Formats: sequence, structure tokens, C-alpha cells
Amino acid sequence: MTDTLNTTTETALSGHSIIAGQEVPGSGRTVNGYNPATDEALEPTYTLIDEDQLRQATSAAAEAYKSFSTLDPETHAIFLERVADNIEASAEQLTPRVMAETGLPEARVTMERGRTVNQLRLFAKVVRQGDFRGVRMDTPDPERKPLPRPDVRQRKIPLGPVAVFGASNFPLAFSTAGGDTASALAAGCPVIFKAHNAHPGTSEIVGRAITQAIKDTGLHPGVFSLIYGPGASIGQALATDPAIKAVGFTGSRGAGVSLMQAAASRPEPIPVYAEMSSINPVFFFDGALGGDVKALAKAFLTALTGSAGQLCTVPGLVFVPTGEDGDAFVSAVGEAIAELAGTTMLTKGICDSWTSGVEELAKQAGVELVGRGQTGDGSNAPGPAVYSAGVAQLLENPVLHEEIFGAASLIIRYGSAQELVEATSHLEGQLTGTLHLTEADYETAKPLIPVLETKVGRILVNGWPTGVEVNHAMVHGGPFPATSDSRTTSVGTLAIERFLRPVAYQNLPEALLPEPVKADNPWNLNRRVDGEVQLTD
Repeated sequence: MTDTLNTTTETALSGHSIIAGQEVPGSGRTVNGYNPATDEALEPTYTLIDEDQLRQATSAAAEAYKSFSTLDPETHAIFLERVADNIEASAEQLTPRVMAETGLPEARVTMERGRTVNQLRLFAKVVRQGDFRGVRMDTPDPERKPLPRPDVRQRKIPLGPVAVFGASNFPLAFSTAGGDTASALAAGCPVIFKAHNAHPGTSEIVGRAITQAIKDTGLHPGVFSLIYGPGASIGQALATDPAIKAVGFTGSRGAGVSLMQAAASRPEPIPVYAEMSSINPVFFFDGALGGDVKALAKAFLTALTGSAGQLCTVPGLVFVPTGEDGDAFVSAVGEAIAELAGTTMLTKGICDSWTSGVEELAKQAGVELVGRGQTGDGSNAPGPAVYSAGVAQLLENPVLHEEIFGAASLIIRYGSAQELVEATSHLEGQLTGTLHLTEADYETAKPLIPVLETKVGRILVNGWPTGVEVNHAMVHGGPFPATSDSRTTSVGTLAIERFLRPVAYQNLPEALLPEPVKADNPWNLNRRVDGEVQLTD
């Protein structure tokens, strides 16, 4: 390792991993970030670590767990807030680097940075409030017959070190200090973050912000490490390292399933929380099409083409009724999309994959082109595309169910409510399902709700699935392949539950009990005592 890391936000990028607070040059090959608008390589060149160097990070995380998992709430919350402050302080260096590595506009980067720091501060509030610790206490009754009732106290403890993999499409909010990292750190789990090789500089800047916060609050440096490595080999090694107790992942279905298989085949299997694939069906009912269909078509295309369609909640499948109103909507979509131009996609690889997906969809039997936008500036800005087919084609052809990551969507024309329910029942798991309707459509739509509940994690009405609110009630998850575990969410404060497990303490002396379950409640937590909720002031 080199000398201790200089963590000021103005420091020039090093091109190295940060392992337990120190810069570590890799011993393997190298990678560069690329500007997708120009295909030009960005400096510096990043060195990739090997498996021996990876074990330095996982060993440090295992050592840090001992103190970090028992950190008092106030210090813990201050640490999360300090990370947020440091990210904001790095904006002058961070924003142009994100834009250069992703092609995203400044407004999108600024919005995403705000979301990232806001969720860190929200988790700081969760840590202070303490309900996530799940304290339950059943008091003893030595006089109970035929046997005395024991003293049993329960709390949730952090699982242990967590491996987090950066997402390609959200370089901040689902990346170094994004939702998986923030919720794992809030749970009390050290994090080893595998940077996405498409935006290494962005990851380093944010990694320095986290490292500085660790130093400022006096935490063990192994609480966080940032590593650069070959995706397949280091990713697999990270998921199978004995020190790692859970994985957070956002990315392709193939990569997510590979991590799931690796984690399940370990001598000690661990959970993988992977967000992978979703086409987010949107359902139009007759009443919704009785108004301004041109405005509705433009709103749909805005949701489809924002961020070049590279969102996990993009509306990739749209159900529209047959008849004149449905025809008018489809026609309006075709007219409006012709006026749009493509915007730069995140990487050449993503652009090539999108092009292949659209070409494959276009040649399927019964699929027709509704409209295509114009090619934008640069080599990675294809024009958005919308196609159409019928319910019969959707039921018969699995290609029509596949995600095309980017601005492409398929309109399905349906003839009856029963046909709509049948088609929905054959969909794979999704993140979202959206209903566009009026009060006149309520009875028609009602049978669809229970079917959607088995298929999606979030149901919304008269809106668009893009734009995921970060709050206490949000569910950003869904049945496979939307995620690997439909019981969880990767957005919102419930995300912390992924990295905790319950432990019960029976008849332990008070002196041996951990702070959250002591009788005098030193951390001032809400608790359930003998089945009754006891709220603190």
C-alpha cells in the first residue's frame, strides 16, 4: 500500500483503488473511462487489483465490523451526514467528471447528486430514530405454570461486510455512495464497493468523500473500500469471499444471475439483492384516452426518452385498447416520436446492445413500427423507437417480453378487460405497473389490481414509473427477474432491512446485554414490550 490517502476533494485523481483509507495501485491490467459522446479515453488510467489485494479489503472490512456494528446512534448518524456534506463539497470536481464519463447533462447530474446526499441524510435520521433495530422484549414470569416464562429480548444486528456493485446508469444514486451503500452503512455493515469501469473517476471522487468522513468521525478505516478490478473475476471473487455476508447489485440479468449462483454455491450461502430486468407495463383504459391524446403521447415519450431511456423504470411495454381512441393515441405517438432525436447513451456497449435488441424486436412476426426518432449527435445516440403488436403475439413470443435497455417500447393492442388480465398474468416480474384511467374505468380496472400485485413492486395511477421517490414507503423491487428477492426494496428506508438479521437473548444478565435491549434503554429506542409498543419521547 502507499501512504495514507489524501482525501481532500480537490486532490487530483490517482487511478488507484482505496483500500481501508489507503491508495493501492493494482497489479493487473488497466482501464480508462470514456466520453461516450466522443469515444475519447479519459485520464487517468485506472489500475485493476488482483484477488490477493481484494483480500486486503475484505479482511479490513471484517475487522471494522467489530466496532462499526455496535456504533452508537449519534456517531453513526453524524458519519452518514458527513459523507453527504463531503459529496456536496466535491461538486465542482464531481459534476464535470460525471458528465464526461456518462454523457449525462448537468441538470440530470445535479438532480442525481441531490438524491444521493438526501438519501444519506434520510438514513441518518433512521439511525437516530432506531426503529430498524426491531427491539422486542418479553418479560419473565417465574410464577407461570407449568413452566416459568423466560426473559427473552430481540434485536436486529448487521449481517457483516457487504459487497456493492456500481450501476452503469446511475453513476451517483446507485453507485459508490448510492442506495445499496447508504443502506448497508446505515445498518452497520462495512462496504467493499466494486466500481463500474465506465465511470471510474466519478467513483474515486465519491470514494474519497466517504473515506474522509470515516477519518473525520474516527471510525475504523476498513468501514469502506473502493476497488477497481476485472468485472467477472474480481466480481466473482468478491461475492465468494468468506468475509462477505451479502451482495447489493444493480445491472444486467445475466450478471445478476451469475452473482446469485456464485453466492448460493458458497460453503456459507449469502443473500444477493440484485435489481436486474424490468419492462414496466403501462395500461391505458378507455376513459384515459378520451382527452388530449397528443399531450398523453408526448408525456409517454418524455418518460421513454429521458436519460436516453436508460432507466430501470422506463415504460417498455404499453397496453392500449383497440378502437378509434386507441388508434388516435398510437398515431399521435408515431407523429411525436418522429420529431425527437436520440441523446448520447452511457457507453458504446450499451448503445450496441440497444441496437441489437431493437433489430431483433423489429423482425418478429406481427410486430410493426409505430415510429422512429432521428439519430442524435455522435456515434452513440440512436433515435428512439416504438413498435406495436397484439396480445396474441405477446402471449406466443418470449422475445416481446425482453427488456431493451434504452429508449424503445412496444405497444400491445388489447380488445377486452379479460384479454388484458390474461396478458398480464403471463408477464414476468416487474418493478412497476402503471394504470391510466378515469373514474369511469374503475370497475374495468379492478380485476387487474390483484394480478398486478403478484407481478410488480409498485402500482401507480395516472403518472409514469420513472422518477422513484426516496422515502419511507417506497418499494423499488419486484418478483424475479426485476429483482432477485421480491421481499425487499433497494430504494427508501426499508432497504436497510436487507442487511440485518434478528438475534434473541434469553435470560442474559443485564451486564452482558447489548445496549439496544438493556432495561434502562440507553439509546432511547422505541420497543415492543410484552406485545405492546412503547414509544419514546
